[in-house]
Amino acid sequence: MGCAGSSQAKGDGAVKRIRKPKPWKHPTPITKIQLIQMRDEFWDTAPHYGGRKEIWDALQAAAEADLALAQAIVESAGVIVQSADLSVCYDERGAKYELPKYVLSEPTNLIRES
Repeated sequence: MGCAGSSQAKGDGAVKRIRKPKPWKHPTPITKIQLIQMRDEFWDTAPHYGGRKEIWDALQAAAEADLALAQAIVESAGVIVQSADLSVCYDERGAKYELPKYVLSEPTNLIRES
């Protein structure tokens, strides 16, 4: 009997489908500008956490894209998706890439400026 879903295990060739992250709440409400600043700071410093810059660039592009394009980006870059929301990924050399929630989606308590 087969499984209806697909999963990504190293070397099995199956592709894990990317999905939207679960809703989350920032400890204190933040504005869109603050969220953008947090994201910019993360992406500017991410390559210093290890791994390859081209994988970080692909993950940033995927995080900022719709689900279908994100799927195509990670597949073409050879990214191994551990968590379907892209929060934990690996490259083919085994380097781990962890993405915080705030680069993947907006918090539920984002302050909408009028």
